[in-house]
Amino acid sequence: MKKIIFCSIVLGCLITSCNKNAITGRRSISLMPESELIGMSLTEYDKFLLEHKPLDASDRRSIMVKSVGIKIQKAVEEYYASKGLSSQLSGFKWDFNVVDENVVNAWCMPGGKVVVYTGLLPVTKDETSLAIVMGHEIAHAIAYHGNERMSQALIVQFGGAVLATAMQQKPAVTQAIFQQAYGVTTTLGVLKYSRTHETEADKMGLVFAAMGGYNPEAAVGFWERMAASSNGAKPMELLSTHPSDARRIADLKAFMPEAKKYYKIGN
Repeated sequence: MKKIIFCSIVLGCLITSCNKNAITGRRSISLMPESELIGMSLTEYDKFLLEHKPLDASDRRSIMVKSVGIKIQKAVEEYYASKGLSSQLSGFKWDFNVVDENVVNAWCMPGGKVVVYTGLLPVTKDETSLAIVMGHEIAHAIAYHGNERMSQALIVQFGGAVLATAMQQKPAVTQAIFQQAYGVTTTLGVLKYSRTHETEADKMGLVFAAMGGYNPEAAVGFWERMAASSNGAKPMELLSTHPSDARRIADLKAFMPEAKKYYKIGN
C-alpha cells in the first residue's frame, strides 16, 4: 500500500511539472520549482567565485566572453518573447565570468550565471566558436536540463522529495547533487546529460548563436576539432559531459538549414 501511495504521489508530481521546450517541442519533467533552483544558484555561484577568482573585467578575455554572452542573452530573450514565453525567464539575472584555470569547460547555472574557463579559449579559437559553446551551455539551463537531472538524482536519494525538503534533510548531499547537475564541479563527477539533452541544447544553441549574429555553420568545424582532439586520449572536461561523435555532427548538419533562418549578419 505504501508503495502504491508513493508511486501515486510521484506520478502526480510528474503530471503537474511537465514543461514544453520552446524550440524542439519536447516535454520534460522537472520536480523542483525553477525559482528555488535560481535562489540556490545565487548562493552556489557566489561561493564558486570566492573559491575561483574570476579574471578582471578589463581583461580582453573577460570582455570577449561578456560581449558574446550579452548577445546570446538578447537572442534568448527575443526568441522567448516572440513565443509569448518570457515568463519562463523570470528571475534571470545574467552574469558572465571567466576563471583562469586550464580546464576545457563552461557552464550556466539557473538564472543565467555563466562561467567560462580560460582553458576553453584556445580550443574555441575564435569568438564564433565560443558563441556556439556558450549558446549550448545556456540552452541547457533555460531548457531545465539541470532540473531534470537533479530531479532524477533526488528521487534516487530522497524518494522524490522537493528541493526544500531535501535541503532540510541532507543539505550537503543536495548541494553536491546541484553542483553535479550543473557541471560546476570537477571532483565529484557530473550527472551526464542524455543524448536527448545534448541534441536539444545543440539545436537551441545554434538558434541563439545565429540570432546573436554568429554563423551557426561554425559549430560543425568546432565539434569536429573537439572529436579529433580526444581521439584515443582521455576526454577533455567539456567532452566528458558533452560527447562529440559522428551522430552529433550529422545532427548538427541536418538542423543547419533551420538554424540559418535565424542568422542575423552584422549584429
